[in-house]
Amino acid sequence: MLQDEVDRRDQVNLERRLTRACFAEEQTLEAFDWDAPVTFDRNRVRDLFSLHFIQARQDVLLLGPVGVGKTFLASALGHAACRAGHDVIFIRADTMFKQMRQARADYTLEKILRRFLAPELLIIDDFALRRLDTTCSNDIYEIVVERHRRSSTILTSNRSVEEWVPLFDDPILAQSALDRLAHNAYHVVIEGDSYRRRQMPGLRSPSSPVETKNSSRPQQEAKP
Repeated sequence: MLQDEVDRRDQVNLERRLTRACFAEEQTLEAFDWDAPVTFDRNRVRDLFSLHFIQARQDVLLLGPVGVGKTFLASALGHAACRAGHDVIFIRADTMFKQMRQARADYTLEKILRRFLAPELLIIDDFALRRLDTTCSNDIYEIVVERHRRSSTILTSNRSVEEWVPLFDDPILAQSALDRLAHNAYHVVIEGDSYRRRQMPGLRSPSSPVETKNSSRPQQEAKP
């Protein structure tokens, strides 16, 4: 009976963490299609799921073109962190900037900033899709600097880190923020065809088994 109560409380706490995390979809490592036509350092990604990077307060950059599974892996890492008892927030970059802009208008900026600084893992999806104005540049700088070596951040982006600098309104802020990220983060570069194409209706028979691991596929080292 005691074990049942412990299990029940653990499940309730997990559900609360997942709710607070605000994941767009329930995506886990077990559901990742290892047969997808993409290349990346698979050993490094599997190692990330040990979650040592959270304990070490390090960051993760998932980089690559549209549809190769960056968001999926970021969400799966977030789910794994929730299951391990960590507080997580998942948010798209444009939504984060919109919330902070609105917070300035209603004088709740300090509250919303604390929300993004508090979790042990903050996942910012689709960063650097477009140019950042002065306000957005200041906001991401503030978040990166305050979280640096205090907690972990995952960013997904369609652009390389070198392409981020021209998108900032202030290049000095950009260099300061990105220097912290670049030297404290695991870089995982994913290349290949769109992962989403394999999810189109009619491309796979419903009865066809889906393998979760393919050890025979050659690995590609991520950029350091």
